[in-house]
Amino acid sequence: MDILFLGTGASIPSRERGMPCVAVRCESEIILFDCGEGTQRQLMISPFSFMKIKGIFISHMHGDHFLGLPGLIQTMGLMGRKEKLLVCGPEGMEDTLNTILTACEGIIGYEIEVISSDKMEEVEFVGFTVSAFKTDHRVSSFGYKLKEKESKGRINKEKAIMLGLSPGPDFSRLQKGETVGNVSPEMVIGPRVPGCSIVYSGDTAPCQGLSDAAEGVDILIHESTFLEEKSKLAEDRKHSTTSQAAETASKCKCRALFLIHVSNRYDDKDVIEKEAKAIFDDTIVPSDLDIYRVSKSSICPL
Repeated sequence: MDILFLGTGASIPSRERGMPCVAVRCESEIILFDCGEGTQRQLMISPFSFMKIKGIFISHMHGDHFLGLPGLIQTMGLMGRKEKLLVCGPEGMEDTLNTILTACEGIIGYEIEVISSDKMEEVEFVGFTVSAFKTDHRVSSFGYKLKEKESKGRINKEKAIMLGLSPGPDFSRLQKGETVGNVSPEMVIGPRVPGCSIVYSGDTAPCQGLSDAAEGVDILIHESTFLEEKSKLAEDRKHSTTSQAAETASKCKCRALFLIHVSNRYDDKDVIEKEAKAIFDDTIVPSDLDIYRVSKSSICPL
């Protein structure tokens, strides 16, 4: 899986950081977590194609998290999209989207399916699933969990050849579960490989729903609006501090923590990273348009 950080700022865009949006690409499909203002332009200067987006998951109805959606939807229509687009968000998402698109006019030309996050069951994509969980913000808010599907085990080529099989049709039949000659799949194919998992927090104060969802995940993408020195402000506004995000990652035994939704008051992301790493060492504070490739063996920038 590849994770593209399209926007990593909070509330107001800056020269360095756009509004919140994270894209995840798995096989040929792309989804977005949130869709802040300017998302479509960020996509156009990134290596991800916005025409391959299958689903958009909005965490809550504050403008910095969804005002990029109408423009992106219209651009897809102008570019000839015909495939259905799934949009998930809090209750009221469908009415809000319909109102905005009606005011903007223009023919969309493809189906948009809108699902309320509180009624959303696990959504199936080709290589992964996405589910929602309740979070704690000033308005109705949700986080999302992406789980990559298991992949087939690898064939031990040397052993298979030693047992008289040939690469090509023989290997293909083994992968389908067939016995070839006297060689069964379990004799030469390793165990299935579990997929990776990602949790996206959206805006939230620390809460049990997030902790439950993040337990043991590979990647936790967590808001980090304030440093700990502003903890009272974070509490009043139902946000998390950098330290609280790191504590959640540590408690939940996540592999890596990515901190986004960074306030414009912090020019130096090293300060944020330092505070988090004092609690959870495997912390990254990405910049806009950073891409990371995630597998069970590594997490590395592209």
